[in-house]
Amino acid sequence: MNTPPPPRLSVSGLEVAFGGLTALDGVSFEVRDGETVALIGPNGAGKTTVFNAVCGLVKPRKGTVRIGGRPAPSRPTGLLKAGVARTLQGLGLFERMTVLENVLVPLTALRVPDAVAKAHSTLAELGLADLAARPAGTLPYPERKRVALARALAADPKLLLLDEPAGGLGTADIDALAETVGRVAGSGRAVLLVEHHVDFVMRVADRIVVLDFGQVIASGTPEAVQGDPAVEAAYLGLEAAA
Repeated sequence: MNTPPPPRLSVSGLEVAFGGLTALDGVSFEVRDGETVALIGPNGAGKTTVFNAVCGLVKPRKGTVRIGGRPAPSRPTGLLKAGVARTLQGLGLFERMTVLENVLVPLTALRVPDAVAKAHSTLAELGLADLAARPAGTLPYPERKRVALARALAADPKLLLLDEPAGGLGTADIDALAETVGRVAGSGRAVLLVEHHVDFVMRVADRIVVLDFGQVIASGTPEAVQGDPAVEAAYLGLEAAA
């Protein structure tokens, strides 16, 4: 009997504290290859802290983070080598560098053969080919977000972490983003996203994990989570019925 592969990402019993404040309290979930999982919750629920723990930017007090069955690397270069790429809510582009140069950054770090050709191919896939020579900082916000996504996708990550990918985008750009996320997951890669745009989440996610005050209060399909009273209470600030 064949043993199933380990989850691409496994978070187990994660606890993170900042001084006397507990930011995450026993958070556990998994993301498997070909699956899109969304982390949602009110502001301050702990979503970005989860991302930072996965990326080694904060050290958990308890719990484990495993990628492909192995302990998660603690350095950004190690994450790239482990097949993990992340976009940032603040984009994090090198604004004076060209679009092409931005996309080349992870490829250069990984010493990918034919890096320039690979970067051009990724830009073309996201409709950015004509902007390759433009300084990233001169582009409109939606196009800069696409550049950040192209940079994350260029190295063919096995796990893609998206931090507020739909934030600040209009309807047409959100539609294009949804298609891209679907294409990434359809190619067998795992996607974990943090997002406030609930309609977008319901459209792209296979499963949703809901955080509130650092704890998982619901987890399941979009349909199951949408009707959960605890989720409604967390978002509306009401007391959930016992």
